[in-house]
Amino acid sequence: MRAWWVLWSRCPGIGWVRLRALEALPGGLEAAWSMPVECLRERTGWSSSVLAPVEAYRQRLGTVPLAAMQQRLRDEAPLLLPGDPAWPPALGVLQRPPLALHWQGQGRLWPQLARRQAVAVVGTRRPSLHGRSMARRLGAVLARAGWPVVSGLAEGIDAAVHRGCLEAGGAPVAVLGTPLNRVYPRHHGPLQSAVAEAGLLISESPPGTRVMPGHFAARNRLQVALARAVVVVECPISSGALHSASIAWQQGLPLWVVPADAGRVSALGSNRLLSQGATPLLDPADLLAELGSGPLLPPTGSGAAAPRQPRSASALEPDRRAALLRAVGAGASLEQLCLRLQESPAELMLPLLDLELAGDLRAEAGLCWSPCSGGGSSE
Repeated sequence: MRAWWVLWSRCPGIGWVRLRALEALPGGLEAAWSMPVECLRERTGWSSSVLAPVEAYRQRLGTVPLAAMQQRLRDEAPLLLPGDPAWPPALGVLQRPPLALHWQGQGRLWPQLARRQAVAVVGTRRPSLHGRSMARRLGAVLARAGWPVVSGLAEGIDAAVHRGCLEAGGAPVAVLGTPLNRVYPRHHGPLQSAVAEAGLLISESPPGTRVMPGHFAARNRLQVALARAVVVVECPISSGALHSASIAWQQGLPLWVVPADAGRVSALGSNRLLSQGATPLLDPADLLAELGSGPLLPPTGSGAAAPRQPRSASALEPDRRAALLRAVGAGASLEQLCLRLQESPAELMLPLLDLELAGDLRAEAGLCWSPCSGGGSSE
């Protein structure tokens, strides 16, 4: 039963291998819950250091925890579990498969992700202007070609590729290092909302999970497992993007790298991948020549629904746009905008993103916005 899997998956110290061991016991996960700790020790061979947190978890939740867990699952975002029809098979071959995937957004994308019909674009949080521009262009080109675009919603390359994908009316897929109800960095609130609306947010962290640095590195394996090809735009020697590249190579996936200035520290890692055999990506069109059209592009003459229209400033009424720009002035925080316009954060987030994508506003740290001088790209 799904609820028993989720219940055990949130137990401290229980990962994929131990959860499968519990599932293999007589009576499965349900019987394991009420099994005396000494019996568990005998059947699993687990040490006291493993069993102590297990026993504390069982004592805290009680002898009949299933009803409470089922209610929590009804209250939480949708959940994908191993064995579900849409579960991507490539997740099962990872060294540490996820126990569950929490998601928000367009569930229609899961069949494409399960077949690895997406492209992952990764890179540094502190890219050059060239790297940021290339990532945004990649997001737009892939979106127009019908490819879901996978990245991590971090600062820098991730944010740029998501914005490019949104601008072209595509389907961005963000694999988070936080639970779905957390935004990191904080000023990506509008961007995260827009990705959820147009594409998918995915996290293996249950609601309320304490965010640890390792969670951001761990998501790299998930991005690769959903992708048919991986593109590294720009990254230094210590970047997690190199971990994504290593996994891609291990799995035999095409690995493309955008060449950069050989003297730039932010590109030392990605340039080194080129010397190790990665394919140089000089133009996004070269990638499409290799991959072809994506799964979201309807065949010519099929009568299928047309792709979503690109987002632009025209998504806002002129009066609404003018009022927002006046309220921002030389710069304003979300709290200040709520007071000035007498609107809630939820009412303001997507209009602010529309202005950001149109090049009218620039998102800054601390949920603040400032005008872009002269308009144009906010990147």
